[in-house]
Amino acid sequence: MSKLKLIAEPGQPDITIIREFDAPRAAVFQAHIDPQAIPQWWGLRSSTTTVPVMDVRVGGDWRWETSGPDGNVVAFYGQYLELVPNERIVQSVNMEGMPGEPATDTYLFETVNGKTVLSINSRYASVEIRDFVTASGMEWGANETFDRLEELLAQVKA
Repeated sequence: MSKLKLIAEPGQPDITIIREFDAPRAAVFQAHIDPQAIPQWWGLRSSTTTVPVMDVRVGGDWRWETSGPDGNVVAFYGQYLELVPNERIVQSVNMEGMPGEPATDTYLFETVNGKTVLSINSRYASVEIRDFVTASGMEWGANETFDRLEELLAQVKA
């Protein structure tokens, strides 16, 4: 059963993903801003992620490249727009080769009953782009990615 909740309201250009982690909020936040941690959890198990650029500051650029077993590389990149330690990250997000304006992702880190609830709202330039992203296997990929993050957080906690 999926631990992830994905919300994509009809006619709206947003996707919201919600996932709970049995880890302190500071640890979940740190895993999102540490270029050494990102390759350990981001992406599918069958892929390899590298972080050639990750300047974690407002106005700083980031770029993560994921290569699959077939050798194809998919690059995601953008800029940090807002950073509030242990609470919020807002960043632009582009996927190389994807048409249209970049998305804006807002990450909220909240403590609820001793656990961390991560909510990510992705706002796309249009409903059509949002629908393209959801049809590309986003939910499946996000589930596996966050399962990997949960495993990493359990190692840190132990």
